[in-house]
Amino acid sequence: MYTGELISLGVACSWTITALTAEVASKRIGSLPLNVTRMAISLLLLALILFITTGVPYPLYADGRTWLWLCLSGVVGYVFGDFCLFNSYIHIGSRFGQLFMTLSAPTAALVGRLMLGEHMGGMAYVGMAVTLVGIAITILAKKEPEKEGAKQSAGLKLRLPLKGILYATGAGVGQGCGLVLSKVGMRHYEASIAAAGIGDLSTFVPAGSWLHIPLGTVMPFSSTMIRGLMGIVGFSIALLLFTPKGGQQLVSAVKDRKSMLCALCSSFFGPCVGVSLSLMATLYTSTGIAQTIMSLTPILIIAPAAFLFHQRVTFREVLGAVISVVGVCFFFL
Repeated sequence: MYTGELISLGVACSWTITALTAEVASKRIGSLPLNVTRMAISLLLLALILFITTGVPYPLYADGRTWLWLCLSGVVGYVFGDFCLFNSYIHIGSRFGQLFMTLSAPTAALVGRLMLGEHMGGMAYVGMAVTLVGIAITILAKKEPEKEGAKQSAGLKLRLPLKGILYATGAGVGQGCGLVLSKVGMRHYEASIAAAGIGDLSTFVPAGSWLHIPLGTVMPFSSTMIRGLMGIVGFSIALLLFTPKGGQQLVSAVKDRKSMLCALCSSFFGPCVGVSLSLMATLYTSTGIAQTIMSLTPILIIAPAAFLFHQRVTFREVLGAVISVVGVCFFFL
């Protein structure tokens, strides 16, 4: 009983660990070196998963259109999105960075409507408004009087650094856009598999599979690997072109044991455990319930972030996180 719900909660916990470890590593070695090493570790893990489940360490049956759209998704979701996300961890921390990731749901809904013609019900618009209100409650505060005893000045001020807010907003928007591009790529992937004469993805098992897992279950991992390949290419180019002595920074990062341990944890609990459990959750409960529970990360991260990084948590911040997650829930009603 409640198997799917418990697995979904495990996903939210997994992504919480990913965010906390990524914050530690980002602050030690920087966003670009971390993303290059993290992508490399993720690709190795995904290659191992594909080898066990399909018999080969690369995506089967993916045609040119599949690679095109999933590579575009990798550029937008990984290169742009994760670059912004990990930089936001440096400036405002993973707790607030994850709060802005709730923007991915309204972004995906809007882009899906524009690109795919997907219908948006009234509750989706309500969800957008509620999500934005939750974020606003967290980051905005009334301006203080400039002098003691002076009349209270009208207006609001930011409670967080603007640079961190912009990075975090870019991260949420990037993930939402990348999700839609990934969905297009997955559709082409399904068509490519059908063209190969495979009819039922839920029952077909590749001949080389060690675990006899249906190809439909494995396909998201293959898609993630294509996105990851584009991600490591993009991050490597950015590191070498836009970072002074980028190669030396990468070598120094690899030698930093604590950072590499955090990068390993972030990779394992993100693409490996997180994706695996998220796929499994939808087998035992509805997609809406699973997605709603998996969106709890901005709330779950508050206590461990406060403990690990000695942060003071206010009622306003907790309220804002709860309201933002409630806004996400409206998208699945």
